[in-house]
Amino acid sequence: MKVKIPYGEKEIVIEIPSKNLVGIVEPKRVKGVKNSELEIERALKNPTSCDRLKDLAFKGGRVAIIVDDHTRSAPSGIMVPKIVKELKEAGIEKRDITIIFACGIHRPVKPEEAKRILGERILTEFKSLSHNCYAKDLVYIGKTRFGTKVSINRVFAESDIKILTGDVELHYYAGYGGGRKSVLPGISSKEAIQQNHSMMLHPNAKMGILDGNPVHEDMMEAAKMTNVDFILNVVMNSKKEIVKAFAGDLKEAFLNGVKLVDEIYKVPVKRKADIVIVSPGGYPHDIDLYQAYKGMYSALEILREGGVMIVAAECKDGHGNQIFYECMKKYKNVNEMEAEIKKEFKLGGHKAYYIMKALEKVDIILLSKMPRELVTEVFRLEATNSLDDALKEAFKRVGSDAEVMVITHGNITLPVVEK
Repeated sequence: MKVKIPYGEKEIVIEIPSKNLVGIVEPKRVKGVKNSELEIERALKNPTSCDRLKDLAFKGGRVAIIVDDHTRSAPSGIMVPKIVKELKEAGIEKRDITIIFACGIHRPVKPEEAKRILGERILTEFKSLSHNCYAKDLVYIGKTRFGTKVSINRVFAESDIKILTGDVELHYYAGYGGGRKSVLPGISSKEAIQQNHSMMLHPNAKMGILDGNPVHEDMMEAAKMTNVDFILNVVMNSKKEIVKAFAGDLKEAFLNGVKLVDEIYKVPVKRKADIVIVSPGGYPHDIDLYQAYKGMYSALEILREGGVMIVAAECKDGHGNQIFYECMKKYKNVNEMEAEIKKEFKLGGHKAYYIMKALEKVDIILLSKMPRELVTEVFRLEATNSLDDALKEAFKRVGSDAEVMVITHGNITLPVVEK
């Protein structure tokens, strides 16, 4: 059977014997709205537990709009113009609006990426900047009950109207992306992000979990401390089409998005498999190995111990994080890595920890554009030239009768084994 899976900005095909293929795990097939702009307008006109933007804003007020960076696929180019339209109705001038890319610890957004994210007109007409978590002028706004000292982007802190945008999707230790995540990690200091992410070792810091998840709760508390006025989030299908938009209150609009994400992206499976072939979901989810790991996390949920994971991730930007790279080179095993995380959490080190932990239980074969020696010698994964070659090798290891599952959009899908 021929199965298509995303790889970069295209699809690749793998042939799997029908007798071995026991399931294709993919999001629920839901149609996108016929008109994305009308859906955004509908949400803006009917916000949850909140006044309309045009009623919140006022003439002369300074506005900051946070948008996702190049590692996410939120349709900012559709959302921002509609937000701007509402602000204009309130008398806000163009010069008083600043768009901030929520880069967290990621590199700044490149000019060509900014153009793709926002569209040329918005990029030309409005001020925009990439958040720098190392900036010297970040504004300290307080400490959460988890001990996170929150410092945020000065432009956002000093704005009169604070708006978050993004998409709600599953996240492997924050539970879900979207909403509050635009603030922490989006526009926070490196120190705040490190403290927040250090709680990822907590047993409740898992994909699809919010209750009792300290990473999520810390993020929400930090976002509330900034006095966010309004959010606009969307939930998209696997084709990156908008299914529904959610606007209004920071918490309520986000949680409404979470409910829809669960309906689409939590996928029941009857049992675990011997071989799992996973794609993070193509660009931008496989832009680098740092981002692509999220798909590997999903695959581990349904892969039997001693099995083989085959990952198709283009990784055109390489590994994606220098600390991730350095930790893979420096630390020999999970125990060393875990001791380091508990002593001093370093962003990027957590991905090394996850990979080392996974390799204790399964074999991982990677199809990517990364240099073979980097894949094998530093990141300890096996490199392959094709998915077909990888599958042949997997059958050699676990047997010709091995059961195979495919996950087409691993970064945004959570397979749930039925009990």
